[in-house]
This record gives sequence, C-alpha cells and structure tokens, in this order.
Amino acid sequence: MPELTFKQQVEALVRKIPRGRVMTYGQIAAILGAPRKAQAVGFVAHYGDPELPWHRVVNRHGRMAPGYPGGMPTHRAEVEAEGIAVDPKEFTCDVERYRWWPKGGRS
Repeated sequence: MPELTFKQQVEALVRKIPRGRVMTYGQIAAILGAPRKAQAVGFVAHYGDPELPWHRVVNRHGRMAPGYPGGMPTHRAEVEAEGIAVDPKEFTCDVERYRWWPKGGRS
C-alpha cells in the first residue's frame, strides 16, 4: 500500500481534532515529522478538503486565519460555536487551554 502524501497526512490529522479543541499549523507539521513545514500545512488548509474542520487550526499564537473563507470573523464565529473563547479584538484563543494532542503525538 502506498504511503500517504503530506497533504493526505495533514487532512487525516485535522479530521481527528475534537470539537472545542485546536491545533496549530506548526504542531501539525511537527507531529507529521516535518517541523519546518507549518506554512505547507497552511497551504493544505487553504486548498484542501473544504469539508474538514479547518476552523480548529490556528497559528502558534492562537490567531484566527485572515485567509479563512469569510475571514477572521467567520473563523472566530465557528470556533466560538464550539465553546472556544476568542478575544474579540485580537482574534486569538488561548492555545494552551484549547490545544489538542493526539495520543503519542506530543513533541
């Protein structure tokens, strides 16, 4: 069976992020063994499967993505709908409070 591409690995991991939790682009990249590919994770988020919970992916500071469909206000609304508190002026959430680590994934 062929190995999964980086894109497929990112999408598989994002699919697992539980409701009310977030992961960062860099965290995803590091878990996948490519710690310098946070930007590539962002590219996958932008062009990947739109049915995945991309709203659960934020930057390392917990900031919502300006390139999110509908912009940062929509990104904020979607995470808030899952119980994640977002600073209304900074468009950031507390990454340490809401961060999710898959079993065996903490690096």
